[in-house]
Amino acid sequence: MKLTIERAALIKALGHVQAVVERRNTIPILSNVLISAGKSGASFAATDLDIEIQESAEAQVEREGMATAPAHTLYEIVRKLPEGADVTLELSGDDPRISLKAGRSSFSLPSLPPGDFPMMPGEDLQHSFALDKDALARLIDKTRFAISTEETRYYLNGIHLHAASAGKRKTLRAVATDGHRLALAECDLPAGAEGVPGVIVPRKTVQEARRLLEDAGDEVKVSVSEGKIRFHMGRAVLTSKLIDGAFPDYERVIPRDNAKLMSVDNKRFAEAVDRVATISIEKSRSVKLSVEPGSLTLAVNNPESGQAVEELPAEFKDDGFAIGFNARYILDVAGQIEGGEARFHFADPASPTLVTDSGDDDALYVLMPLRV
Repeated sequence: MKLTIERAALIKALGHVQAVVERRNTIPILSNVLISAGKSGASFAATDLDIEIQESAEAQVEREGMATAPAHTLYEIVRKLPEGADVTLELSGDDPRISLKAGRSSFSLPSLPPGDFPMMPGEDLQHSFALDKDALARLIDKTRFAISTEETRYYLNGIHLHAASAGKRKTLRAVATDGHRLALAECDLPAGAEGVPGVIVPRKTVQEARRLLEDAGDEVKVSVSEGKIRFHMGRAVLTSKLIDGAFPDYERVIPRDNAKLMSVDNKRFAEAVDRVATISIEKSRSVKLSVEPGSLTLAVNNPESGQAVEELPAEFKDDGFAIGFNARYILDVAGQIEGGEARFHFADPASPTLVTDSGDDDALYVLMPLRV
């Protein structure tokens, strides 16, 4: 195998695929990137056995073939080469190492047999649809902060993606929850997505897909089966296993009758929460919200580090009451509010609170209260 490729094209492809490679691997081949040289150019692939990323790039191929090279080492070398350099990668039959040459620089890296590289088996991904790149990015950004990191509840370790309907409108909906907060975002259902099964996309896949979207074209092709999901994003293709589990009936925890509405300037609210939370107890990060007609008071009382109180103007017309939340959870939700106002729909201090966005009707959030 022998090919020559521009540094910019090579670093872009390697940057996309090597991110999926774990730093520590018990299986040596999983530390490598698979390099394929063919008539249409070069392609690069990496996998952790659950996720596979492939990316093609334009290259001058002198000799077709395949080789593998240590993914992170190769990426670091290419990253440190001068801009505009032409990089030649070569694996000859009499040398088990792959050589890299660029200008006066020359490297020789260990290479494992390409036949040992585990390609994710192709399967019939029955459902395919095209989705606007910005729409997919929005679904991810609005919900991924609520993905659970608790491995024992593995079925919450991802985003639940599924077709839904609200009245006559059909939507593609993304939901994530960790049991303490819930985030939901949706968009109009794309053509071809009507029969898509409900799937749980793993947290790492969500992160990699969001990263690849930065360099994707205007449209992303999504293919789904009961076991796998595939994203075609420009020259990159991400294929991933799905979480094999049942996502809980999240609709049961979304409050429908919370009648006490508070509207508050989101930017001022988030800044105030961040300030008073400075002295909150690190584990719970509890902040007390005292709501009165026309005002909202934030308070933190920490026996070890002191007390903080801040008052804000707020629109509220019911009887006053107090409720507590985890400050980090509030700030996560506030960070997704696009409109100027955050709307809190309360029931009572012990019940879940619904948060909506004055600038986005297709997103909502649920926060479980803390005892304060």
